[in-house]
Amino acid sequence: MTQPRGSAAKSAALSAALSGAVDLSALKARAESAQRQPAPAAGPPGADGPPKPASGNAVIDVTEATFQAEVVERSLRQLVIVDLWAEWCGPCKQLSPVLERMAGESGGAWVVAKVDVDANPRIAQLFGAQSIPTIVAIAGGQPVDAFSGALPEPEIRKWINALLDALRDKLPAIAEAEAGGAPVEEPEDPRFTEAEEAFERGDFAAAQAAYERILDVEPANELAKNALAQVKFTARAEKADPDARAKADADPSDLAAQLDAADLEIASNDVEAGFKRLIDTVRRTAGEDRNKVREHLVALFDLFDPADDRVMKARRDLASALF
Repeated sequence: MTQPRGSAAKSAALSAALSGAVDLSALKARAESAQRQPAPAAGPPGADGPPKPASGNAVIDVTEATFQAEVVERSLRQLVIVDLWAEWCGPCKQLSPVLERMAGESGGAWVVAKVDVDANPRIAQLFGAQSIPTIVAIAGGQPVDAFSGALPEPEIRKWINALLDALRDKLPAIAEAEAGGAPVEEPEDPRFTEAEEAFERGDFAAAQAAYERILDVEPANELAKNALAQVKFTARAEKADPDARAKADADPSDLAAQLDAADLEIASNDVEAGFKRLIDTVRRTAGEDRNKVREHLVALFDLFDPADDRVMKARRDLASALF
């Protein structure tokens, strides 16, 4: 399920996987009925119906016991962004504050539902999440889109705005927030915009230079680090010999073919095969060749969440191959 972080295809792939992984069919009729009815008038506290957010309720801590009310029921009225996180997850600590700040600025159009996966493992299982952070958009009782990994803020903002545009006529809270003049969009960070535009037009050198300029000023910017790793990988994978896998399988001693083949396997989401190929190559090589393969593999690890099971296993296997 999890693609390399920062890729445009990742969100669509994860969303497609989730659409079959989440079973909320019991609410389907209710969600459809809610969409056919006009927006309910505001009632007194405790009245029936999905929770209506107050201005200070942009972020909600959700447990397995409250998931039905705070995520599923609430999503009949407003967009709910589920943030699957854990205390030990470094990228989560970069991503969650961005989501929380943006939700607070939305005027109630959407909320963040934070789920600690260690304390609530069944929710993570429900969404089929294989790594964190995983972010899932819920509307009308169903998942509508998702992504994993710590994306740059401009990409997150574009994603949220696209969801709000698509759901404007379906969820009352969005229309109410816009009618009240609440800010839904704010200026993007021009540094990230420059890098993303270069990446989208295929100018990987310009994109790399733009992210490196951000890191020159902010060396700890994890979003820029992750994006830079993705740019470097994409540029390299596009130059890889398309016949590399066949050549590598035919001649295990062809080091260049092994590296290209691993890149192609990662790019096609055959992650375990790519990792295994390079670990096997480490076992067969020595000296500078071995070090070159090791460095290539470690760079591939940086494309994924450190807690990804495939990365953790490959790190153990690499240590075994080296020592």
